[in-house]
Amino acid sequence: MQHATRFPIESNQANLVAYITEHPADIEQAYQLRQTVFSQAFNQQINTNEPSLDKDRFDDACHHLIVKEPVTNRIVAYSRIITSEIAQLHHGFYTASEFDLSAIIDPQKRYMEIGRTCVSDDHRTGSAIALLWGQIGKFMLEHKIDCLIGCASIPFTHGSRQTLAVIDYLRSRYFTDASLRATPKHALPALKTNLEGKAFVPPLLKAYLRMGCKVCGEAHWDKAFNSADVLVLLEKENINMRYMKHFLRGA
Repeated sequence: MQHATRFPIESNQANLVAYITEHPADIEQAYQLRQTVFSQAFNQQINTNEPSLDKDRFDDACHHLIVKEPVTNRIVAYSRIITSEIAQLHHGFYTASEFDLSAIIDPQKRYMEIGRTCVSDDHRTGSAIALLWGQIGKFMLEHKIDCLIGCASIPFTHGSRQTLAVIDYLRSRYFTDASLRATPKHALPALKTNLEGKAFVPPLLKAYLRMGCKVCGEAHWDKAFNSADVLVLLEKENINMRYMKHFLRGA
C-alpha cells in the first residue's frame, strides 16, 4: 500500500510537544489512547481486531498527529488527518461512511478531514487541546487547505434528552445554509426538548465551534459508539482568527 507523504511539524508548549509521527511505537500508543478514551466516553468496549486498540482501515494511510509528555513519553492527545489526496488514493473520507457528502465536497477545493480526535481525561482543561488545534491550524495554512471536515460525537451516556438538546442548540445557532448540508445515513429524529443544550456541548465540539466550524445538518446515529455524530465544516474564510492566533502562539 502506498503511504501518505508526512510533513515534519513539531511544537512545544509547557511540558508538552506536538508533532505528526511515523514512529510505530507512537502510533500504537495513539491507538491505545483512542481505545481508552472512547471506551470511557461511550461507556462500552469498542470492537476491534485488537481488544486494546482502536484502529480501522483509514489508519494505514493518514497523518497521525500526537501531543506527548516528553518526560513520561505518554501521548495525551491525538487527531487523525486525511487530506483530499489521501482520500483519492485510498478509502475516501471516513465521514462519507456516515454522511452523503455530495453537497459538501467541491472538487475544485482541497480538504482535510480530522477524526478520532481524543484527549486524555487529565489534560482536557490544559494546553493539550490548544496544541492540537495549533497544529491543525498550521497544517491548514501551510498546505493551502480550503476546508476542514470531521465528525463530532455527542454521546448518549448522560441520556438521550441531553444529546437531543445539544443537537437542538446546534440547529438554532450553528447549522450551515440549506444548500450546504450533508444527509446522515442513519438520521436521528429532529426532536426538541426543554433542556438548554448549550450546557451539554462536549469540549471538543465546543472548540470546533469556537474556531468557526459550522454543522452541516442533522445528526447520524453511530450505533457502534451509541453516539449522535454531526458533520462539522470549517471553511478557511470563516476561521475565527482570534482563536487561531491564540492556538498558533502555542504551536
